[in-house]
Amino acid sequence: MIDAKITKKSRETADICLIELARPDGSALPAFSAGAHIDLHLGNGLIRQYSLCNHPNEDHRYEIAVLNDPESRGGSRYVHEQLNEGTTLQISEPRNLFPLEAKAERHLLIAGGIGITPILCMAERLNHQGGEFEMHYCTRTPETTAFAERISNSAFADRVEFHHSHTDTPSTMDTKAVMEAQAAGTHLYVCGPNGFMDHVLDTARECGWPEERLHREHFAAEATSQEGDTAFEVQLASSGDVIEIPADRTVLEVLMERDVDVPFSCEEGVCGTCAVRLLEGEPDHRDVFMTPTEHAANEEFAPCCSRAKSKRLVLDI
Repeated sequence: MIDAKITKKSRETADICLIELARPDGSALPAFSAGAHIDLHLGNGLIRQYSLCNHPNEDHRYEIAVLNDPESRGGSRYVHEQLNEGTTLQISEPRNLFPLEAKAERHLLIAGGIGITPILCMAERLNHQGGEFEMHYCTRTPETTAFAERISNSAFADRVEFHHSHTDTPSTMDTKAVMEAQAAGTHLYVCGPNGFMDHVLDTARECGWPEERLHREHFAAEATSQEGDTAFEVQLASSGDVIEIPADRTVLEVLMERDVDVPFSCEEGVCGTCAVRLLEGEPDHRDVFMTPTEHAANEEFAPCCSRAKSKRLVLDI
C-alpha cells in the first residue's frame, strides 16, 4: 500500500472531479503503463478502482477523474463530498488489466463518457511513441465532455473525433462505418458504460473483427441473478481442508470468515486482485476481467463472485 496525499482537486465538468495524488514527501511513485488503474481505500471502508489519466512518463503524481454517479453505492459520492486537497489516504500500486497491445500495427480508441480516463492515457502514450491510432469520444453534450480542452490542445487533436448524442444537431458515432474503415491488424480498445461497450464490441464482431483484437475496460460488473445458485465445496490444496460454500455466500466471504488470506479489492469480479489458480473442478465464471479464452482454459478462479458447476473446486491456496 502507498500513502498518498491529494495535492489538487478541481472540477472538470459539473459531475466529474479531477484529483491529483502524490506521496506526502514528494518522492517518486511506482511506474505505470497506459490503461492502468489504482485502488483508493476510502475512509468509509470502501475500496474503489479508478483509471489513471495522466501521462505514463510522469512519476511524481497520479491523476484520476471521478464521475459523481447518481447510482453510486457510496464510492464516487464519498470522493466528491469528503475528499479534499490535503487529505491523505491509502492507494494501491498501479495494475493494468487493459494494456495496449505492443505488437499492434494500429490502434482504434473509443471512449464513452467517463471511459475517457484510460483512453486519454493511451492516446498520450501512443502519440509519444509515434504509434498509429485514431480516437472517438462519445458524450451527451459538449458541457459533459471531460478533458475537451486538453484534447483539443494536444498534439494528437487531429486524430480525435467528438460525438455528442444530446444536442440540437446530434453527431452520434456511426459505429459500423468506423469499424469497416479500419486497416487490417488494427486493435480496438473501448471503455465506458457496459451497454456502450457491448454495442461497440458486438458491432466489431459483426464486421468480422477477431476476439484477440478486441479489448475492453470494466468499471463494474453487471448484476447477475443468484436464482438457482446451489451450495458447493472448495478444497484448499495447501492443507486439504474442504469448505462448504452456501448458496447465498461467496467463496471469498467464507474464506475470509475462516481467516484464509486471499487478497481482494473490488469484490465484483472486475479487478482480478483475488484471482487464484484453479487446480480441479468446473467453475461457473462470473468475473469480467478474464477473456472468454481465459474462461475456457479454466486456469484461474475469482472467489469474489464466481461459483462452481461441479460439486467441488480445488484451489491453489
